[in-house]
Amino acid sequence: MRVLLAEDDIMLGEALQEALMKQGFVVDWMKDGNSALHALQSEHFDLAILDLGLPRRDGMEVLSELRRLGNDLPVLILTARDTLDARVAGLDAGADDYLLKPFDMAELSARLRALLRRRAGRAHTTIQHEDIVLDPASQQVTCKGQPVVLPRREYMLLKELLEHVGEVLTRDRLETSLYGWMDEVESNSLEVHIHHLRKKFHPELIRTLRGVGYMIPKPADKPADH
Repeated sequence: MRVLLAEDDIMLGEALQEALMKQGFVVDWMKDGNSALHALQSEHFDLAILDLGLPRRDGMEVLSELRRLGNDLPVLILTARDTLDARVAGLDAGADDYLLKPFDMAELSARLRALLRRRAGRAHTTIQHEDIVLDPASQQVTCKGQPVVLPRREYMLLKELLEHVGEVLTRDRLETSLYGWMDEVESNSLEVHIHHLRKKFHPELIRTLRGVGYMIPKPADKPADH
């Protein structure tokens, strides 16, 4: 899952980026409102965390422009503005959630998971596909009730595919979910991750559509056994 973080406080931004990456997010960090809006208009993100007091363009302006353009990306406002009027204005401008500074990282992570869960239309906190269960809160994965240990990017890739069962995800889309702008990406990295996931679960888990992308088929879409 790819997050845009717009925060001008360097210490807080660094701490948030590090903590969110440990939670399985890819985080692109912008330090002013203009850069944040440009990134949101030109790149795919799964959600955004906006500070209101950004230089060059206020976070509220970024949010209002995003909604004016018809972008329904989930947005969490992170700010020290603790008045009722400020909270109401942020929600009315199109924010999906609002968290005051100072905050606990565990609460922020839980709120982000809730936003993503609502976005995906899931009622349950875990993601299940046949005998595979993934828990975003603990980042634990089981198959047939047995734990499966996955490196960070394999976990992130599996989660992205499980969030979109039955949908074809392009190579570019998957790579942006695994790597930030500053990460070096080898040409065959995605294929290596796909190969490892197939070995750890089963070969038919992920289908390749050549020239298009990858998908986890819905059970009804899988070829029948002969």
